[in-house]
Amino acid sequence: MSEAPRPDQASDVVATPTGTGPGPVPIDIRTGMFGVHGSGDTSGFGGLVSTVTMPGASERPYGGWFDEVVDVLAEVLEEAGTAFDDAVERVVVDRGELTLQVRREHILTVCRALRDDQDLRFELGLGVSGVHYPHEVGRELHAVYSLCSVTHGRRLRLEVAVPDGDPHIPTTVPVYPGHDWHERETWDFFGIVFDGHPGLARIHMPDDWPGHPQRKDYPLGGIPVEYKGASVPPPDERRSFH
Repeated sequence: MSEAPRPDQASDVVATPTGTGPGPVPIDIRTGMFGVHGSGDTSGFGGLVSTVTMPGASERPYGGWFDEVVDVLAEVLEEAGTAFDDAVERVVVDRGELTLQVRREHILTVCRALRDDQDLRFELGLGVSGVHYPHEVGRELHAVYSLCSVTHGRRLRLEVAVPDGDPHIPTTVPVYPGHDWHERETWDFFGIVFDGHPGLARIHMPDDWPGHPQRKDYPLGGIPVEYKGASVPPPDERRSFH
C-alpha cells in the first residue's frame, strides 16, 4: 500500500481529470477538513490529507428505470434534431441516483424534453444550486438542477459545468418558472450567470457586495457577529486547534 502524502507534500500533487470514462475522476488533493491553510483551519483536522474525486461516466445497464429514461430522452432529442451524445456529456449513476451532465447550450432542449414527453414527465423543478471545483480546470463552476416526475414518482439530477472565465448558462425559467429565485441565489453565491433570466440580481447579499461568498476561493474571513454584551469574531480570527 502506498503511503499517503504528508501535508507538506500535498501542494506538489497535481490532480488532473482523467476524461469521461468510468471510474472516479480525481480533481484535487485536499489538506485539512476544508482545504484551508494556516490559522484559518479551526476544525482540528489540519493534518488530514484526502483525494477529492468525482464519479465518472457509468456503463450500462444503469439499473432500475434509469435505462428507460435515458433511452426515451435520446429518442425525444433525436426527433427534435439533437443527438443525445451532443446534448449529454455523460450519464452518472452514483449512490443510487441518476445524474445527466448536460452541455450548457442544450440545457433548455433537455429540460423541455424531460418535462413534456408523456413517458418522462419531469414536470416539477425542485431548484437550482451551485458548486465550485477550483481544481477542475475548464469546469470550475457547476449548476445542479433537481427534477421530479410527480406522474411517475421519479427524481433525477441535471448538471451543467462551465469554466470560471465564461460562467454563462441559459436560464431554465421558461421551462421551470420556479427556478427564478434559485438561479438568482446561485448567481449571488457562485457567480454563475443565467442568460435570459427575467431579473438576475442578488437575493441574499447586498447589491454592492464584492464577490460570491460560497466559492472556495472566497476569503474565509468574515464580519464579527455582535450580540448584546458579547461578540463572535470572524472565522479567520478564532482559535486554531492544531
